[in-house]
Amino acid sequence: MAASRRGQPELQVRLPSTPSIAITTLPDLPPIHALFLIDFDVKAGYTISWKASRPGVELEGVVEYKSLPSGLHTVPDDLIYFVHGGFAGLSAFVNAPVEDTETRNARMLAVGVLVPLSYGRLGRAWRHAEGLKTMASTLAANSKDTAVLEQYWQKNQFREEAVEEEPTAPSESVESPIHLRTPSKASRGHVRSRSASDGTAFLPPGHRLSPYHPARSLTNLLDTFGPLIFPIQRAALLRKRILISCHAPVQEACNFVYNISILSNIPQPTFDLLSMSSPPHRLRPLFSIGIHDIPFLMEDVKPRRNSSDSRENEQETGTGWIACTTDSILAKKNTLWDVLITMPLPHASKAKHHVWPKVENQNGVLIKATQRDLRRFHSLKTGLARLQASASSPGTSPTTPRTLSPIAAQDTSDTFLDEEAEEIVEPLSWTALAYNGFMWWASAGEQAHSEQAEESAQDAALLVDLSSPWANISMSHSADLSTSIASLTPRRVSAPTSTPLDPDEARTELAIIAYFHRLTTQILSVLADIVESESDEEEDEDEGGHGALLSASAGNGGEGVRIDSEAVARMGLDVWSAADAEFVKALADAYFERRTYIEGKGVEICGVRVC
Repeated sequence: MAASRRGQPELQVRLPSTPSIAITTLPDLPPIHALFLIDFDVKAGYTISWKASRPGVELEGVVEYKSLPSGLHTVPDDLIYFVHGGFAGLSAFVNAPVEDTETRNARMLAVGVLVPLSYGRLGRAWRHAEGLKTMASTLAANSKDTAVLEQYWQKNQFREEAVEEEPTAPSESVESPIHLRTPSKASRGHVRSRSASDGTAFLPPGHRLSPYHPARSLTNLLDTFGPLIFPIQRAALLRKRILISCHAPVQEACNFVYNISILSNIPQPTFDLLSMSSPPHRLRPLFSIGIHDIPFLMEDVKPRRNSSDSRENEQETGTGWIACTTDSILAKKNTLWDVLITMPLPHASKAKHHVWPKVENQNGVLIKATQRDLRRFHSLKTGLARLQASASSPGTSPTTPRTLSPIAAQDTSDTFLDEEAEEIVEPLSWTALAYNGFMWWASAGEQAHSEQAEESAQDAALLVDLSSPWANISMSHSADLSTSIASLTPRRVSAPTSTPLDPDEARTELAIIAYFHRLTTQILSVLADIVESESDEEEDEDEGGHGALLSASAGNGGEGVRIDSEAVARMGLDVWSAADAEFVKALADAYFERRTYIEGKGVEICGVRVC
């Protein structure tokens, strides 16, 4: 059950000042366990024409399909991420025109690597992207020049002696320049050791995101999905199986897989409040998958409980995932996924009106954002805009509960977005219209203004103190900002060719991740308080001799824990949305093993509910 927090101090995270930061010298590239070249043969299809690997690493019949999803022949180049066993894979694809009729005047090949997942969701594989792209272009011009592959393998292959000399264990945040230790609690079975992607992630001066880091596409993620990002994040928080159906190129879709997985992380302090049997604190990213992964997906459906003696990848088996695919047949097999996201066609970006992704469940029912999500999205975009402005104007703050009023938020919001997003947002219900109209009449607009002010202040608080990566951050029920963003590339100060770096380069990305982590903490903390309070009442009833009657009532189909509309509002959810009510019920069942019922909002006159 929820861990008791009675008498415990408020959870806080404070960043150390710049002089106290210990910069760790880290390797530029993670060691690779395999390097391979895949050529397209007009008769045999994709074949491995060159490979080098550590003993026991399987390549044949696997990487050819994972590295080259369907539809790549329509694009000139691409980067593909995938997962193979305990390894993360990255391949650079090139489709170069050549004067050779035997190859149909095109040479298609891919150069890829496998790195261990012990370094994070992608094993920092993106650091090899530049080298892979260069080798792919070289081999496209001369496919026999495999000496570049041999040199790359000799330079970057995994070596046992290097591991023995490594000062930090792979399970630690080996890539993060700063270590903010979080007080650890007793092991609860499913608490995994932190990896590079889950470690500390603040940017000291002179550090920046790697050029191909997936987090660079976070702002594009918000622009692409708009307010739909919130129901998608809630589905990820429930550890649903989420499939993104897309078209080549797949690099951006793979980046979205990574980012949604990051945004749906449960910060460690919050995770410690949950039930012992709750799902893992992160959603598994599988990245690019295809029809050859169907047997794995069917086997993975079988649920498995977490146990203290199981390995991390075994703990996560059967607990949900997020992936992307270019094989439309997977989108038609609705038994393999819970949520399907269909991305617009590549040319849709040139459309006059914004074309939104289509999000649906297994029954084909569209999943839409709520009215609350739309208002929250406006608040987030406004806060990010002020955050970016503050980078060029020191001394300003992105947004605070005092500086962002409901009217200001409405004035600065994009009204064009409201019109564009109408098709992906739930319409205002008749009950909500009736309630708002009645309260406006009864309070002369005071009640509506008060509720808007509270909501605006709640949203603004999620971005407060993020105007500078070096500000001391203090918040109630901290979202453990050390989990926000990682895998930062230390700048080589001694390198004469180094270009000046913008110290605020990843400011926006950090703010987005911290925002969603705080939102997750907000939802789960409110729910934990309610469940804990209900548990205390049950214990009091049990001590008073009424426990047997209470248990009998619960066993006969009792409604469960009561959650009123005020609690739903404190979670930042829509009190009028049936979808949000179902989300709260599913969340309580998954993370607290408790049944709940939602008491909707309404107006009573003389004890009679009128709306």
